[in-house]
Amino acid sequence: MTTATEPTWRRLSPTVRILVTARAVNRLGAFTLPFLAVVLTVELGATVGQAGLVLTLFGLATIPSRVLGGQLADRLGRKLTIVVGLVGCAVAQLWIAAAGSLTSATLAVLLLGLVFEIYEPPSQAIIADVTAPADRPAAYGLLGAAMAAAAVAAGLLAAWFGQWDLRWLFVVDAATCLACATLIAVALPSRKNQRTDGGTGAVWQDRRLPLMVALGTVFAVIYLQITLGLPLTLLKRELPTASIGFVLATSAVTLVVGQPLLRTLRKIDDFRIMSIGYLLLAVGLLANGFATTLPLFLAAAVVWSVGDLLLLGRAYTIVAAIAPEDARGRYLAAYGISWGIAGAIAPVAGSQLLAHLGPTGLWTTCAITSVVLAGLQPLLQRRLSSLDTRLPNRAGTTISRPARGS
Repeated sequence: MTTATEPTWRRLSPTVRILVTARAVNRLGAFTLPFLAVVLTVELGATVGQAGLVLTLFGLATIPSRVLGGQLADRLGRKLTIVVGLVGCAVAQLWIAAAGSLTSATLAVLLLGLVFEIYEPPSQAIIADVTAPADRPAAYGLLGAAMAAAAVAAGLLAAWFGQWDLRWLFVVDAATCLACATLIAVALPSRKNQRTDGGTGAVWQDRRLPLMVALGTVFAVIYLQITLGLPLTLLKRELPTASIGFVLATSAVTLVVGQPLLRTLRKIDDFRIMSIGYLLLAVGLLANGFATTLPLFLAAAVVWSVGDLLLLGRAYTIVAAIAPEDARGRYLAAYGISWGIAGAIAPVAGSQLLAHLGPTGLWTTCAITSVVLAGLQPLLQRRLSSLDTRLPNRAGTTISRPARGS
């Protein structure tokens, strides 16, 4: 039996540990997307405009991919859906590697987009299925930390494999997808799904979900500036391009080392933790706007990463709590659409703010928005409660609809 004083990793069920390990293996090979435009232009003769259209097509295709993943997770089962999604990604990656024309590559990229997010909703649903409500933030946080750490290692692998034919990057990525699928198929226990009624449209009748998606989209737009706006900020500060690697590595290390903090805070309700997380995120992002040296950017990364650590998985914990057990896949898939929407908004918003207001204006805007999100958390908690929901509170207890007249 585990106790509250044991490390987070040991507290979690073997199912979660298998899932985290498998997803880290998969993320280790997911270094191909930044090189996709290069392959399209250099090796297949696409213009920059054509490559941009193909990448836009990929981004749009990932939205129905996540919805499909939620449907399949609730209907076919979590485990089978993850395997199907990963095998589909491997097939698409190998197709890209073997493509001999721009048309063939475009079709392969479209397929990749349609299967790219299938495994996300069932992965998130499995964590909710096998984890107590009080431990879900730690479980989701550990998954995020493992993915972040694997992403840093993936960058090093990309630099090594990139010395040769870039198409080999897609072959390696396909191999990690198949390795992840094999681990899931062999080691992950199967779980019988309950009967599910209704499609994706039915979950949107729950008025709590659009509220979560709206706030999640705002957060995702802010967060994506770290990968989209931060590299440009470093360049404007005349720092070497390698600096972004050091910043992201510092963030990943912070997420991993900070895991015990989640155990310490597990008895505090999610909304209060999210308020603190948003405030820390705001401080770190604001520091990005005024930093001029690499040490200052690294210090800022530690602060906004601690904020990210507190936020990581909290929203998924709340969505999993409001969802009926047999519809968790669809609820989590619907919430995940917020990242697809943000993916379309963030590049335009970030580039425009950077062009007109400079780095200070970009990160100040992000920081102010994060402070607003912090202030909205108590209101969100009351609003969700008023809609007759049950949410995890201190030590895994629940809050329910207030009594009339109270």
